Amino acid sequence: MFEQAAKAVSETPSFVRIAGNQQAGLILLCDHARNALPREYGSLGLPPGEFERHIAYDIGAEGVTKRLAERLGATALTTCYSRLLIDPNRGLEDPTLIMKLSDGAVVPGNRDIDLAERQRRIDRYYLPYHTAITAEIDALIAMGVRPILVSLHSFTPFWKAFARPWHAGILWDRDGRLPHLFLDGLKRDTALVIGDNEPYHGALEGDTLNTHGTRRGLAHALIEIRQDLIANQSGVDEWAERLALILEPVMKDPVLRLEASIAS
Repeated sequence: MFEQAAKAVSETPSFVRIAGNQQAGLILLCDHARNALPREYGSLGLPPGEFERHIAYDIGAEGVTKRLAERLGATALTTCYSRLLIDPNRGLEDPTLIMKLSDGAVVPGNRDIDLAERQRRIDRYYLPYHTAITAEIDALIAMGVRPILVSLHSFTPFWKAFARPWHAGILWDRDGRLPHLFLDGLKRDTALVIGDNEPYHGALEGDTLNTHGTRRGLAHALIEIRQDLIANQSGVDEWAERLALILEPVMKDPVLRLEASIAS
């Protein structure tokens, strides 16, 4: 349904919907799933190697999202285009919505875009994804199911000269219900180093979970996994299973179905 809507505005859908059991009330999101670009944009003036880096997509995140959706029978929405085209995990007023410089790489195809081109990218590649998320949430609420949102991302093992110690991080803002369940579950494995709002903080106005989780009072969490741990299929399977074992009982927790203002 939503994939067909996306095709109406773009030759290739801006997102893919993986159908799941709606009664499960879990929606998985992957904002930076792929490193592709629409043909008309070429390479945005960048050499091919830049599209293998984190500036183009979250390595391994799509694989974990798909495997987790399969394992739990959950609905998932994953993007089809590189974050270098437009970043769906940014608010429309965020200056990093369309990056002109990313981790040392100047993006020639973004450097001089005008307002018309900016709006074109929003209409074709940003809004269809967010409209689909809204529609998915609305459909579940109409069925009497308040959904839980889980967003999957990945981060680089190094930032500048700093070796990041975390295997994964849980990002959150004001609603700690689901994040603390993930933190408690992951920390049971004492071999893992798990960041609480590390390596980033989850409070970002206008990002995906702020828009669809915080503002609607839905339980939500963003999971960041270190990229070297999910760069191959065995790592993807391992982390999907690890997260599934936490989510299975969590999905039955009635507290997570309350509005955040009621639960807190």
